[in-house]
Amino acid sequence: MPDQKMDDIAQIRDLIERWVVYRDALLWDQFRTIWHKEGMMKATWIACPYEDFIRITAEGVKKGLNILHILGGSAIEVNGNRATAMTKIIILQRAPVEGVMCDVSCYARHSDLWEKREGRWGLVYRETIADKDRLDPVAPQTTVTLDRELLAQFPPEYQHLAYLQTKLGYSVDRDVPRLSGGKALEDVYRRGEAWLAGAGLDQLLGRQ
Repeated sequence: MPDQKMDDIAQIRDLIERWVVYRDALLWDQFRTIWHKEGMMKATWIACPYEDFIRITAEGVKKGLNILHILGGSAIEVNGNRATAMTKIIILQRAPVEGVMCDVSCYARHSDLWEKREGRWGLVYRETIADKDRLDPVAPQTTVTLDRELLAQFPPEYQHLAYLQTKLGYSVDRDVPRLSGGKALEDVYRRGEAWLAGAGLDQLLGRQ
C-alpha cells in the first residue's frame, strides 16, 4: 500500500479514536475539530447536523443522560480524498428502566464517510449499525420487568437500547441498520460505495 494511503488511514484512525474520547469527556471544542462544517450524525435516537448533536447531548447530560463508548477495530477504505470507515463499538447507556437503574450494552458499528479538504481529513457523515444488545440491572440480584409489547416494537439487535431511550422520552428509529440485514443495511453499504466513487452527500441522503 502506498505510503500516502497508509498515512491517510492512520490520520482517520486517530480521528475515530479522538471522536470517542472527546465525546465521552464532553470536550466539545475539540470534538468540533473532527467534523467538516456540514457533518451529520445519525444514531438510534437522533439524525441531525453535528452541532445539534452536541447541543442535544450537552442538554441531556445536564438532565442525567449517561452514555459512553468502547472502541474496537476499524476497516478504512481510501480513494483519493474520499474515505469510508467501519468501526466496532460498544454503546453503554445507564438509566432507570421501570424504576430500576439499568445498564444497556449495545454492540454496534459506526459507518463513516470522510473527506480530505485542504490537507485535512474531516467527518462528513456517521451512522450507527446495531449488532446485538442486552440490559442488566446495576444492583446485583435486582430484577426488572419490561413491557414486552413495547420491547417487541424494535428489532432484536437494539431492542433494549431502544426500550430504555423510549422510556427516557426519545423518539427512536424503528429501522436502524442492523446485523440481520434488510434495506437499511443495504443503504449503508451503498452509500459507502457511492461516496468513494464521488457522489455528493445530498445525493446520497436523497436531498436533491
